[in-house]
Amino acid sequence: MLRFFYVILLNCWKGPYIIPMMRYRANRPARYTLEERYAYAKWVVHQMQHTGRITTKAYGVENLPKKNGYVLYSNHQGKYDALGIVDMHEQPCSIVMDEARSHVMLTAQFLDLLESKRLVLDDMRQGLKIMKEITREIKEDHKNFLIFPEGGYTDNHNMVCEFKGGSFKCAQKAKAPIVPVAIINSWKAFESRGLGAVETQVHFLPPLYYEEYEKMTTTEIAATVQSRIQKTILDNLSGKDLEDLQKQLAQRDFSGNL
Repeated sequence: MLRFFYVILLNCWKGPYIIPMMRYRANRPARYTLEERYAYAKWVVHQMQHTGRITTKAYGVENLPKKNGYVLYSNHQGKYDALGIVDMHEQPCSIVMDEARSHVMLTAQFLDLLESKRLVLDDMRQGLKIMKEITREIKEDHKNFLIFPEGGYTDNHNMVCEFKGGSFKCAQKAKAPIVPVAIINSWKAFESRGLGAVETQVHFLPPLYYEEYEKMTTTEIAATVQSRIQKTILDNLSGKDLEDLQKQLAQRDFSGNL
């Protein structure tokens, strides 16, 4: 959390300009296209990266579908996750986020800028309404969405927790491509101690098209996407990061067998 507050502190003089400008643009969709607002959001991310000495590298960009109207499903590690993915994803994508975490200053304006969705995790009726909206916007408006199917994060770091099948219903009903996204060491950006330079990775994996998953249940889709993401993380870690992840996985397997 030290770096997070450090970034906020060093950029506080920009706040009186950035936050009102984000709100201004978000409230005027007729004047500023989603592409223009997305470009501004990426600029804000770059300010935070520069101050926090955070570098993010993208892999597999060529795997992204050529046409818009797909859903990115990523593992979740911390506050930087969506920022890193947005920075590496060229086309606009809206974020689906826990409503309880979405009203913090800067986060709220960032979400509004991207026409994001707020999900109340313990309200099934509201959740169904939001999923219907997402499905409609994917099919009719060809929008892209970013969803974190774990539903949250703790201290899981590079370990992928269970993906919730319900998160995949919007993609399934829209018959949209599902793009697994593996983020690596993203937790280090704002959750680690210290202010040294940090490098994170964003891997866009080959998508699952509707023809591939139409006969699968959402639980099966979730397990498939989760498995592919965890394998990608394991394949791209080394040294202490890999050792730490292997220990976490061994501990989880041991606890699950008790």
